[in-house]
Amino acid sequence: MAQWYLSYDGEQMGPLDLAQATAQVQRNPNGFAWREGFAEWLPISQVVELNPKVQAGPAPPPPKQRTSDEIDFKIFGTEMQFVEVELDPGESAVAEAGAMMYKDATVEMETVFGDTSGRGVGGFMDKLLGAGKRLLTGESLFMTVFTHKGAPGKAHVAFGAPYPGNIIPVTLANVAGCLICQKDSFLCAAKGVSIGIHFQRKILTGLFGGEGFIMQKLEGDGLVFLHAGGTVVERKLGPGESLHVDTGCLVALEKGVTFEIEQAGNIKTALFGGEGLFFATLHGPGRVWLQSLPFSRLAGRMLQAAPQRGGSKGESSILGSLGGLLDGDND
Repeated sequence: MAQWYLSYDGEQMGPLDLAQATAQVQRNPNGFAWREGFAEWLPISQVVELNPKVQAGPAPPPPKQRTSDEIDFKIFGTEMQFVEVELDPGESAVAEAGAMMYKDATVEMETVFGDTSGRGVGGFMDKLLGAGKRLLTGESLFMTVFTHKGAPGKAHVAFGAPYPGNIIPVTLANVAGCLICQKDSFLCAAKGVSIGIHFQRKILTGLFGGEGFIMQKLEGDGLVFLHAGGTVVERKLGPGESLHVDTGCLVALEKGVTFEIEQAGNIKTALFGGEGLFFATLHGPGRVWLQSLPFSRLAGRMLQAAPQRGGSKGESSILGSLGGLLDGDND
């Protein structure tokens, strides 16, 4: 244990242990201190060990106030998933129109025009602007807010995926408060999350980026839930790292990831390679989320199989159309 010596106006005190020296310093800090290891006597005000206030450093900043409700959740299922959100009294979740699967009776629904975050929404013109942003992304002008207004206790509301795939939960506070996603991937979120638009800066990216010139921008600090087709993979790109992706397979990316479009090889590759004329090039740093089965690809296969487009109802039968007649499928 170090032994301390204190000096006041030429009068020396010591040896003292740390507790004794600290108590003396609190009574009179206007002196000098020395212990083994010091090259010389130091003013007491410069010795951190004898000044607890200095040792503690500046007070930490107050925690940042949350702007979104804190909600709990569970995801059920494999190929066709749904998410069940748990709400405390007064908490709310927001979702696209038609996304609800079920809810407890204590959860009340309210249709909201435009943005549901409540940030800067003052009058009718603000609400109209928020609704206009959603209209640009091809979504409904309205969203639904689900609020637990019952007695103390938990209440639940569930939201179902619109087609086979997976639900991705993302806490916006962990992605610098902002996430860019394709316009039809948003499923639901905690109330307080702002759902806006993100314009692609490069014209080529907007015209041929698969997701169009406009994507959705989710901002805040709460939970958001995205839906993606097929299997979902999360990739973390380092600084300077690039990744080539089919334009339709991009689900979401962090704000720090840049996104541009490149031609897919030469003319022969672009025309006959089956991958389209362009692919997306993502540049790190940041995380990206990819899907193995974009809905556009699934819809295209279904359209090709439709009878109106030449597809056969009896593809699974060696009898073909005759099999349809025999099994009663005459529609």
